[in-house]
Amino acid sequence: MWQDNSVKFDIGLSQMELRSGEHLIDKLELIEDTKGNAGDRGRLLVTNLRLMWHSIAYPRINLSIGFNTFVTITTKVINTLYGSTNQALYILTSFKNCRYEFVFSNLDTRSSRHYTSVMGVHRAYISSKIYREIKLRVGIINDKRLTLLPQEIINETLPGVWNLSTEQGNVGTFIVTNIRIVWYAEMNQQFNVSMPYLTIANMNVRNSKFGPTLVINSTEASGSYILGFRVDPVSKLYSLHKELTSLYAAYNKSPILGIEYTFEHQSVPQPESITEKFTEIESCEDEISNAFNMYFSEGGVNQRKPILATNLGLAAEEPREGSTLETLWELLPSK
Repeated sequence: MWQDNSVKFDIGLSQMELRSGEHLIDKLELIEDTKGNAGDRGRLLVTNLRLMWHSIAYPRINLSIGFNTFVTITTKVINTLYGSTNQALYILTSFKNCRYEFVFSNLDTRSSRHYTSVMGVHRAYISSKIYREIKLRVGIINDKRLTLLPQEIINETLPGVWNLSTEQGNVGTFIVTNIRIVWYAEMNQQFNVSMPYLTIANMNVRNSKFGPTLVINSTEASGSYILGFRVDPVSKLYSLHKELTSLYAAYNKSPILGIEYTFEHQSVPQPESITEKFTEIESCEDEISNAFNMYFSEGGVNQRKPILATNLGLAAEEPREGSTLETLWELLPSK
């Protein structure tokens, strides 16, 4: 699942479509990508995994910003080129050892809509990571009972299951739910593991020095953990493996990601396709080069001093070293 963990620029429209488990929460019209596409009317889409912005005139000019890449998110009142003030959304992100900065502002001065949904969904994302990440030694067991998450249902509880992560192994209780696998030690409830189906790469029954063992491998993105469990009798082990395989397949068809947000205003209509009926146009790399360079963070959110651009007839923010206003203004390079 890359949608919440990546920052992507000018992606194909197929990648803007919602993945399984992702749903559109809010849609803000007439939003400007002030840092990279100033003056261009666009649309800001808020899902439970990411923010997406695309130009209304040229949908192939777009952004996809995963909530897991956020470092800071704030709002600030700024002065526009037209002499009015506007509330802007500032987002600082970190992706692949680079920091990117985004500024979104509302071009509709009559609109009373703000960015509360963006802030609220981000908070909901941060507070629900246990749905999507492996957790070790956390406070999920209270008096030998699992503290259930919203929408979570226990399918089976098996006592006497050995966790073989150490040489001697530890006996404990194995719990199967519709969202995750949980195991905790009988002697110490804080020695536990919570493993959502979303983090599982594969599950198999293999022979080991402890006999037939249920081996669960996590995805590379979740740490590449290998967990082994011994279940007696062996017939119960194979029955458990079959049940987990079935639940794993059902979860992948309809994931429960745990990101819930309640609107303060009326619900937003859910369109069939968030990109509506745009026609995708293939573009070569030379057409729009180094788009992501526009968004590199300079360690703050302060704009550079404006300079007079005689060819444009207006004042504009001074460009970074190595670029000119002429090249930034061109939709397509002249060469």
